[in-house]
Parts: sequence; C-alpha cells; structure tokens
Amino acid sequence: DSGGTLCNAAKALMDVGAISVDAYVTHGVLSGSAVTRISNSPLDMLITTDSIIATEAVKISSNIRQISIAPIIGEAIRRVHMEQSVSSLFE
Repeated sequence: DSGGTLCNAAKALMDVGAISVDAYVTHGVLSGSAVTRISNSPLDMLITTDSIIATEAVKISSNIRQISIAPIIGEAIRRVHMEQSVSSLFE
C-alpha cells in the first residue's frame, strides 16, 4: 500500500550485495507518498498489474511499469466456457 516494506527490503538487499532489485506486485495500490518513496528507493523497477487504475504519478514514474491482465482474464473466461482447466494457467 505505502511501499515502505518493499523499499526497506530493496535497501536491505542492496546493503548485502545485490546488484539490482526488481519487484512484482499484483495490485499496486500505491497510496499516499508510495510513488515518491519507490522513485527514491534502490528499486530498479516495480512491475504491477492494471487491476487498479494507475494514477498520473504512476504513469510518469520512471521505475514503475504497469502490465495488462486482460490476456490472462480472457483466457480464463475462454477456458471456463470451454469447460477446461483454469488452474493449469498458474502451474
């Protein structure tokens, strides 16, 4: 939500010798000053899904990228319709 734990974890990893740190989250709430905190952190990139509409700050951030979940949602709907496995999408 606020990015604090994520940024602290990135710093801790860099402090013990990580060359770079990327993070992946499902729902990028990023409330309050989270975008600023992430922008000023050692995170090279934060990847989040578009399950939450991006704020303007997220859209212009150089180290936050949003990816679409539309293809996987579409495939899940197709599989349900065809009575195929949805869980196998996540194996």
